[in-house]
Amino acid sequence: MEKKSSSYSLPLIVIFAVLLIDQASKIWVKTHMEISEEFPVFGNWFIIHFTENNGMAFGAEIPWEYGKLFLSLFRIFAVGVIGWYLFSLPKKGASKGLMISGALVLAGAIGNIIDSAFYGLIFNDSYYQVATFMPEGGGYADFLYGKVVDMLYFPLWEGYLPEWLGGDYFIFFRPVFNIADSAISIGIVSILLFHRKYFA
Repeated sequence: MEKKSSSYSLPLIVIFAVLLIDQASKIWVKTHMEISEEFPVFGNWFIIHFTENNGMAFGAEIPWEYGKLFLSLFRIFAVGVIGWYLFSLPKKGASKGLMISGALVLAGAIGNIIDSAFYGLIFNDSYYQVATFMPEGGGYADFLYGKVVDMLYFPLWEGYLPEWLGGDYFIFFRPVFNIADSAISIGIVSILLFHRKYFA
């Protein structure tokens, strides 16, 4: 029993740490910056740029009246499935690396769900103002209709592509994301690179 319980210790620490850093960074940005406000961290290639994601990754949305609600409920369902599977991994002899990778994905998903579920209730909007925590007039959206806060922007290269690639102005890396997105990406890439044999 001791060995079994200890196998959950590190993944739980990872989940807690990711959620703490993710939510602390989002709350700071939300309560100190307006939408589209930014400041450089390291030159012009690492910038804190405040934006909000109203739907899925890269700003995609479900074009339906209840699309946002469906997306939020689907995220909650997915977290339940991931959490149940992660809990079952030690019984199946999974490695610590796989457990940590799963914990990163789970923590990232939970982090973005918190935004969708609660940020609309506890903050007012950030357009032309810095948001207030628990404003007197109430939040900007109902439960599960909140927006996900993004702020990490890495425009590592920008310029015009060669003519044989269209010649358009191009920025790499254009998407703005957050700690939760990073945890999900790192977890999935780690699983694909180092733990595929387990699923085979």
